[in-house]
Amino acid sequence: MPHPSVPRIGRTVAGLTAVAACSAGLLAAPGPASATPDPARAPGAPRSGTYPNLAPRPPMGWNNWSYYMCDLDEKTVLDNARALVRTGLAGKGYRTVTVDDCWMSRQRGAEGQLLADRTRFPHGMAYLGRQLHRMGLEFGIYTDVGTHTCEKFPGSLGHFRQDAEQFARWKVDYVKADGCNVPVAPGHTKEETFRDLYGRMSRALHATGRPMTFSVSAPAYFQFDGDSVWHRVIGWSAEVGNLWRGGRDVALQKNTPAAKWSSIVYNFRYNSRLAGLQRPGRWNDPDFLLAGASGLTRQEMQSQMSLWAVMAAPLISSTDVGNLPPAAREVLGNERIIAVDQDALGVQGRVVAQDDGSAVLSKPLKNGDRAVALFNTGATPRTLSVTAGRAGLPEAGSYRLHDLVTGRRTHAERTIEAREVPPHGTVLYRVTPD
Repeated sequence: MPHPSVPRIGRTVAGLTAVAACSAGLLAAPGPASATPDPARAPGAPRSGTYPNLAPRPPMGWNNWSYYMCDLDEKTVLDNARALVRTGLAGKGYRTVTVDDCWMSRQRGAEGQLLADRTRFPHGMAYLGRQLHRMGLEFGIYTDVGTHTCEKFPGSLGHFRQDAEQFARWKVDYVKADGCNVPVAPGHTKEETFRDLYGRMSRALHATGRPMTFSVSAPAYFQFDGDSVWHRVIGWSAEVGNLWRGGRDVALQKNTPAAKWSSIVYNFRYNSRLAGLQRPGRWNDPDFLLAGASGLTRQEMQSQMSLWAVMAAPLISSTDVGNLPPAAREVLGNERIIAVDQDALGVQGRVVAQDDGSAVLSKPLKNGDRAVALFNTGATPRTLSVTAGRAGLPEAGSYRLHDLVTGRRTHAERTIEAREVPPHGTVLYRVTPD
């Protein structure tokens, strides 16, 4: 008897448009409770004997899914890779190029091996990897721990060792493993099944001897199973991999700008509550950056980039890099903001103040500074502020504020303030005690 498939969280974004009108109140809407502040005490917190730490900083790169979905081929991937190099984005850290679902043939080969779709990828995946490596980039690939991928291509269940060894032969650097179509055997729970399958994939990748960063999608399938289960799944995901998708996919290129903005706010809202379950080298992943020809405003693109950086989230663009509007290129390429995301301390910023239409986050940085983001989710301009003490800053006579978007430098005494933050806008300061 066939087992029912498990739909990929967020692949279907129906209803997001309806939510868009309520974006100002999303932060206050019912949702998962905050994670335990101390990751060492959180349920399922990472223990010794974990997957090798192959991502000491949040991964950065490009993935086709949100923009192209299954409309991809060798030329599309390589054109975007060349554009990463040409635009200078690769030099700023966007170096891992990941091919998502739909790259495979519908059937495995005679010896059970995965086969590239020869119409889409006529030279095969090893060739694709070689071309990326020649550009100084890294090669990422997609699989699924179930019987089939989300788009019904062959999954890795029953072939974990074989697939891992094949990825290693192809010189893959990054593996993203989804969790669609996972059959749950009688007498076993959904969580037990997911943990077993992701554990097998993790061990198979490690056994190849090739360092392959492992992106785990398991938590996305437990977001609505209750916080205790969800947080526990995040805990063991940090044992078997380097980063994990926590919830819904961000919206697709075909969705309206309003739906895209709603999905960005939704993903920010759930991810901002998981800071206690992240640690340096093990990253919460709220999904792709949508900056590009997406219909989003400059303020909306900038907000996503700034918030993802403060949350120490992976910065993985999903767009047509060769046709980036100037504003999107500036947003993605802002080195001051990238530096906040890639800060060596590796701490996810926390919400220190919020109301129905705003949130303030603070992130400690290695040199003793703080990154403070003031986010206006509402439809009208607002002045937002937070006291230095509440932002976690030490007492000082004054504080130097560096606006990481405009480059403007100012001073403050006891209050970090941003005047007239535009609708859907975020002001991101780097704050230094005097």
